[in-house]
Amino acid sequence: MEESSEQGAGRAGTAPSLLSVSGLSYDYSGMHAVTDCSLDIAAGKITALIGGNGAGKTTSVKMIAGALRPRSGTIIFDGVDITTSPAHETVELGLALVPEGRLVFQHLSVLENLLVSGHVRRARGDLQSNLERVFDLFPRLGERRSQNAGSLSGGEQQMLAIGRGLMTNPRLLILDEPSLGLSPILVSSIFSLVRKLNEENISVLLVEQNVHQTLAIADYGYVLEKGRVVRHGEGQSLLVDPKVKEAYLGFA
Repeated sequence: MEESSEQGAGRAGTAPSLLSVSGLSYDYSGMHAVTDCSLDIAAGKITALIGGNGAGKTTSVKMIAGALRPRSGTIIFDGVDITTSPAHETVELGLALVPEGRLVFQHLSVLENLLVSGHVRRARGDLQSNLERVFDLFPRLGERRSQNAGSLSGGEQQMLAIGRGLMTNPRLLILDEPSLGLSPILVSSIFSLVRKLNEENISVLLVEQNVHQTLAIADYGYVLEKGRVVRHGEGQSLLVDPKVKEAYLGFA
C-alpha cells in the first residue's frame, strides 16, 4: 500500500489524548520490526491498529505495555513518560495488555488466574467487585471458576484473558488479536464485548487482522505496514478507503 498523505500520529477524534506514541522503533537481531511508529489514542474511544502478518502490530503494543524496550521513540500515557517503564509499572498506571495467544496460567484455576491480576495495587480495593463484574460479563467463567485454565476451550481462555485484564481496573485496555482462532459466533461476541467495555468508559486499543469488523466499531484507526503507519483516519473512512479495501478486504 502506498503511503498516505496523512502520515504522522494523527488525532483519534476530538477527545483528549490518553496515549501518545512517537517514532517507536524496535529490532529483532538486527532486523527492523518496527520503524518510526506513531499513534495517538484518544480517551474514551476505540482505536484500531490493523495490518497483515509481520506488520509489527504485536511488537508495537508490547513496547507500549512495557514488555519490550524501544530502540528509539517515546511513549506518553496521560502525561507520564513510560518509554522505559516495565510492564509491572505500566499496569499500575492503568494500562493493561491482553496478549496474543491468551497466555493464561494453564495449571491455575480460573479464579486463581483472575486473583493474580486483581492483586495489583491499583485494583486491590475493588477485588470482589471486579470478580463479580467479570463473572457477570462471562457467566461461563463463573461456572468454571474452580476448573484449571488449561482445560478450557479456546473461546473460554480468551474470555479469561480479557477478564484478567479487567481485574486490573484498566483505563486503557489493549487487545492483541482477541478474535484469533475463534468461531464466527465467538468472534461476533468479542466485538460486541469491546463495544460494551468502551461504553463503560474504558479506552480500547484493538489490534486485529479482522479488518472489516474492527474498523466497523473503531472511532479511529491506523494501518501498519512493515513497522510504519501508512494510513490513518476515522474507522468508517478507512473502511471505505480504496487502498484499505484492496489490501485488506479483498476488493477495490
